[in-house]
Amino acid sequence: MDYELKEVSFDALPGWRDEDPSSLFSPMGRCLWHMRNVKPYKTGSLGIASQALEAVFSQSVEATPASPAAARRFFEQYFQPFLIRRKDGASGFVTAFYEPEVEVSDTADDIWRYPFYLRPDDLVDLDVSNRPEALDATYAFGQQTESGVRPYPDRRAIDEGALAGRGLEIAWARSRVDVFFAHVQGAARLRFRDGALRRITYSAKAGHPFTGIGRHLADIGEIPLAQVSMASIRQWLADHPQRQDEILWQNRSYIFFREAPVEDIHLGPVAAAKVPLEAMRSIAVDRQIHTFSSLFYIDSPSLTHLTDGVPFQRLMMALDTGTAIVGPARGDLFTGSGDAAGVLAGNVKNDADFYILVPKSVAAEYR
Repeated sequence: MDYELKEVSFDALPGWRDEDPSSLFSPMGRCLWHMRNVKPYKTGSLGIASQALEAVFSQSVEATPASPAAARRFFEQYFQPFLIRRKDGASGFVTAFYEPEVEVSDTADDIWRYPFYLRPDDLVDLDVSNRPEALDATYAFGQQTESGVRPYPDRRAIDEGALAGRGLEIAWARSRVDVFFAHVQGAARLRFRDGALRRITYSAKAGHPFTGIGRHLADIGEIPLAQVSMASIRQWLADHPQRQDEILWQNRSYIFFREAPVEDIHLGPVAAAKVPLEAMRSIAVDRQIHTFSSLFYIDSPSLTHLTDGVPFQRLMMALDTGTAIVGPARGDLFTGSGDAAGVLAGNVKNDADFYILVPKSVAAEYR
């Protein structure tokens, strides 16, 4: 392993005595329901079994903390913190994501021209049993044809009409840029012209590797790397409409969605852990290492704009993952839904210390 765990006390967690983790009891309950009624979460290489987390969450159902201190005592009673230390000495790192809200139409015309697509029926999941030798092992999806499996059309091909006429459109937006950023986030709320609000969440992708267009814009000298953010990228695209395709097509990855109702306006989309995301309490992690529903205390002294000017020091639950989220101390924070959440998410690129909370029932295995 390229990391190690160092056992620490709760008192060693910076800012723990000011933390109010009360809002985590609801997502613990939702994860408990999923583990009991659907299936346990796959255990990551770190080794925290879903059953150990389920046992603690079952205790949370009976807990009704009347104060922040009482909520902290619950976690202190059932968990042992461990600092995740990379052996190369590098710090952990956090970014952030959000759920955009996009104005859409249920019919296409000259204004509403840019579709969100359902998963096509010729898109197949790939593994060692059906992946062609010529196709890189990173491709998790491909196109099934009469002559066999081949790479699926990429962003440019789809934008140029590769899926037109197949009845896969969910809705149409006015801006290709809005569609693109919904792909990057992996979910969106769709506001229809009659006021109806629907949700789309990730279903599958074309399979091509993700390329960050912010890094590309920096590499070609359009935006200084230190100034790259969601806001600066959007502004550049708005200022250079004639070059939008050139830049957006650098990212060959393409996302397909499924439709879902907005059952609770205060919760985010159902993510990889199959429960709704809770704003400012949910984090995407490397699912190969970490088990979904694991708890992390994140300490980022330089990240202050999410928490009214004070350092971000908060207990978070692992409820999602992402292709760019790789490593034991790498996370993507969910800031919420809508434009305001997008402004918050777009500027998060900060070093952070990651402390994982291990159920005390199995903590001896990590010492």
